[in-house]
Parts: sequence; structure tokens; C-alpha cells
Amino acid sequence: MSVWKKLFTAIKGGANEAAENVADNQALRILDQEIREAKQELRRSDEALVSIVAKRKMSQQKVDAINNGVEEYEGHARTAMEKGQQELALECAQKVATLRNEQQAEQVYLDQFVASEQSMRTNIAQAKDKLRQLEQQVDVVKANEAVQKAQSAVSATNVGANAKMHTAVESLERIKQRQAEKSAQLEAAAEMAEEQSGSSLDKKLAEAGITAGGKSSAEDELARILGK
Repeated sequence: MSVWKKLFTAIKGGANEAAENVADNQALRILDQEIREAKQELRRSDEALVSIVAKRKMSQQKVDAINNGVEEYEGHARTAMEKGQQELALECAQKVATLRNEQQAEQVYLDQFVASEQSMRTNIAQAKDKLRQLEQQVDVVKANEAVQKAQSAVSATNVGANAKMHTAVESLERIKQRQAEKSAQLEAAAEMAEEQSGSSLDKKLAEAGITAGGKSSAEDELARILGK
């Protein structure tokens, strides 16, 4: 494979991968749109089923009416024969034959409507069941997607919070260090001031129990006076 073919294949693969990523990111939106379209088709199917049911009922009424006519004219034919009116009975029999032919033709239409109605009811019920299952799966996927986004947000927040906390702890330590250094500087300055004023030496002598020209007590003064 030449370099150009490899380059073209790589570009094509990258384009396909990018398209797949876009499709994956829009998967829920695509599913929602497909569900809406499926519901529209189901509504049209329900309307078509209503039309078939109406035609089946009309055909059934026509078949029932023809059957009633057959029974009626068969009765007329029997009555005419009982009265000896054979010609009239034959006319009634001819009417019965015509009605039976109509009944057979209409029964074919009725059977077709019944079969179509049953088939449509079965198919619509199956489609609605599948659509219901798909909606449930989409709801589960949406819930999982929301949970995962929340988890990602929480994870990112924790990472950011930990980083901020680490920075805050470092700042606190730096403040403590500056305060410790400042305290040491103040103590050193105080010691230097005491040494320069001589109070440091007096303090050391007093701590050792040695007076260095300090003030005399009342007892010392009384002893001195009596000694004179």
C-alpha cells in the first residue's frame, strides 16, 4: 500500500470515528425522534384499523340483512306452495337464489375485513408492546446517563476541591512559618535591646541571687541604724 493510500485510509477511518462519536453523542436524541415517529405511525395504524372495523361492521350488517331476506322469501315460497300458487313460489325461489348469490359475494368481503382486522389488531398490539419496551429502555439509559454525568461532576469537583485544599494547606503552612520567623525576630530584637541597656546582666544576677547595687530592704536599713 502506497503512502497516499495509507493516508487516505487513515483520514477515512478518522472521519468514520468522528461520525460514530457524533452519532453516539446524539443517540438519545435520535431515539426520542424515532419513538415520536413510531407513535405517529401507530396513530395512523389505529385510524386505519377504525376504518376497517367500520367497513367490517357494515359488511356484517349487509350479510345479516341478506340472510334475513333469504329466510323471509323462503317462507313466502312455502306459503305460496301451500296455497297452490306455484308460479309465485317460483318467483320467491328465484329471489332467494339472487339473495344467496349476493350473500356469497358479500361474505367474501366480510371474511376479508375480518381477517384484515384481526391481523391489524395483532400487529398493532405487537408494535405497541415493542414501543413500550423501547421507551422503558430509553428511560433506563437516560437515568444511567444522568447518574454518570452526576458522578463525573462530583468526581471533578472532588478533584478540584482536593487540589484547592492542598493549596490552602500549603498557604497555611507558609503563614505559620512566616509567623514563627517573625516571632523569632522579635525575641532576638528584645534580647539585643536588653543587652545594650545592661538590664540583661541585672536580670541574670537577680536570677542567681546576687544583688548588684539593688535597693536595700527596711530590715537592712534598721540594722544599719542600730549598729551606729
